[in-house]
Amino acid sequence: QVQLVESGGGLVQPGGSLRLSCAASGNIVITNAMAWYRQAPGKQRELVATITRGGSTNYEDSVKGRFTISRDNAKNSVYLQMNSLKPEDTAVYYCNVNLMTRSSWTRDYWGQGTQVTVSS
Repeated sequence: QVQLVESGGGLVQPGGSLRLSCAASGNIVITNAMAWYRQAPGKQRELVATITRGGSTNYEDSVKGRFTISRDNAKNSVYLQMNSLKPEDTAVYYCNVNLMTRSSWTRDYWGQGTQVTVSS
C-alpha cells in the first residue's frame, strides 16, 4: 500500500516563503517523475512543476524564478520551495509521484493535498 504524505502548507503573507514536502512509502522499487499540482477554489487542477529522476525540471510560467522543485531519491521524497509568494498562489497543493512497487507496475500516486494561503 503506497502512501504519499505531504507537509509544509500554511498561511503566509505576500512575499513570504513556504517549503512543501512529500514523502512516498510502501515497498517502493523505484520512483520516476515527480510533480506538484495545485487547485484553487473554482478552478481546475494545474501542473506547477515537474522533476525527472535525473533532476531535470520544468515549471509553469507564473512560478518560474520563484518556485524550486527538488527531490531526494534515497528518501523517495519531493520538495517545493516557494518564495515571493503572491495571493494568486493560494490553492491546495498536491504531489504526484510515478513509481513502481514490488507488487504493481508503474503508475501515478497522489498526495492528500496541503493548503497554502497567501494573505495579509
